[in-house]
Amino acid sequence: MTTHTGHEPDAETGEVRALAAERLIMFVDAAIAIALTLLALDLPVPVGDTTGAMLSSVAAHGKEYLAFALSFVVIAAHWRAHHEIFRYVRSLNSRLTSLTLAWLFMQVLMPFATRVITADGAFPPRFSLYAIVQVLASASFALIIREIRRAHLYRTDVPPQVFAENLVRSICLAAVFGASVPLSFLSMSSGAYLCWLAAPIVLAVARRVQGRAPSGN
Repeated sequence: MTTHTGHEPDAETGEVRALAAERLIMFVDAAIAIALTLLALDLPVPVGDTTGAMLSSVAAHGKEYLAFALSFVVIAAHWRAHHEIFRYVRSLNSRLTSLTLAWLFMQVLMPFATRVITADGAFPPRFSLYAIVQVLASASFALIIREIRRAHLYRTDVPPQVFAENLVRSICLAAVFGASVPLSFLSMSSGAYLCWLAAPIVLAVARRVQGRAPSGN
């Protein structure tokens, strides 16, 4: 006669939840890879019969190449933050899955936003679209962290500061990109871009302030 212990259903449920989290991570990784690939596919190819003509063509498309580099770095930074957080996620719930899909939607929208910001036309709407995508991506990631902590979906070996640091980072980035939207309507394009360049300073100040605060999950 076969006996069953009371721990077997719990262990099986834990394995199913862990597998679901792993599948979501794999899905996110695949979607991010596609988004990065689409960025490269949109790059204009330089043309010219001479070296000088080729270099002139490269210079003429400088804003497209710069936008590609910026978007690549931004998407990679979002992915790294997601990877850092989800390596400690032990299970999912429906709200966390929905928030992750909302965050992922912003990532796959990035190639389109990159094309828009480098296109011709009025600057404020083009700039604002890109900035708003970043605001929504950072805000949704902050909500992801909040849900993981609220529902205790993380493992017990998570470092004390990992959630707090990423939460502060997401909030700061959302604030910086959000502040750049009205600037794009009130000033020249340089002022709006300078707001983005201030992001590392804002993050450094936030880390310093956070370092003085008591640690905890």
